[in-house]
Amino acid sequence: MPVARVSTDLIPAAERFDWWCDLVWQDVARTIITSDHAAEFQAGAETADLGLVKVTAMHFAPIRSLRTRTLIRQSDPEVYELALITGDPMWLSQRRNDTAARAGDLLLWDTSQPFDGGVCGDHAEAIIVHLPRSALSLPPDRIDRLVAQRMPATSGMGAILATFLTEVLDQAHACRPQDLNTLGTVTLDLASAYLAQRVDAAERLSPETRRQVLTARITAFIDRNLADPDLTPAVIAAQHHMSLRSLHLLFQTSGESVAATIRRRRLERCRRDLADPRLRHRTIGETAARWGYHRPADFSRAFRGAYGVSPSEVRARAWEANDARAPR
Repeated sequence: MPVARVSTDLIPAAERFDWWCDLVWQDVARTIITSDHAAEFQAGAETADLGLVKVTAMHFAPIRSLRTRTLIRQSDPEVYELALITGDPMWLSQRRNDTAARAGDLLLWDTSQPFDGGVCGDHAEAIIVHLPRSALSLPPDRIDRLVAQRMPATSGMGAILATFLTEVLDQAHACRPQDLNTLGTVTLDLASAYLAQRVDAAERLSPETRRQVLTARITAFIDRNLADPDLTPAVIAAQHHMSLRSLHLLFQTSGESVAATIRRRRLERCRRDLADPRLRHRTIGETAARWGYHRPADFSRAFRGAYGVSPSEVRARAWEANDARAPR
């Protein structure tokens, strides 16, 4: 399975906390876990195995997690854990650094060194990318500077990485095995580029990593400007100080042209909004215009070509499904 989901909901209440501790031991690293909520513990995880790396979304009741030198000697997966905090703040101590990270921050720790950490609140949520030490091309002494440091991820490379990690988990279930391996490579490249930027080590990145990072940066720009009907490859190339030919060559390796990428991502946003019952008040034309289609005929033709059905059919089916689920 490309994505594995587990939850304490299916575990007897008395066994949930121990079950969660065993899961962390097996899938992350051995730590001493304690919690004031052990008696009524609730947690869950969703993991996408991407070959080179794994990405896990976790939610759990407040805990404290301690990794000692004894546990490291017993077992060490030799990975860096890079977490995007999406719930209540978390605190971490490692290598004489102490920090508290809140939602929207990235937080790094090393399984090969002792650490102590926990949750500052009622409910923890995070997306964690597990980065094997052997797969990172950056010097360990430079990466070590970043452990237990609060790293905001609301702009620049941090925001690109955060958005990518969220989308990976949303889309991995629909990917083929070879696509998952590609996503793993991109995840590793983006995480490496982000860490390299933080320690002024960009020169250590491979040409392929730099290409992946530039592609991700351009894709993020496209996403931010989908509503602009004048968004074209020429505009994108100028914005990124590159020739139009270089832009097309960059996207050529992905098997999708720049124009096709813009069209696909616009249609994906339209389809999502048409299926959202909270947006019933918005007409199909307004939805299309929201994402850069200002000529209804062009939108309907492109939508049917991509999905084989009309926009109105997608909306009607979504509303019927939502009404069927509604309590009576």
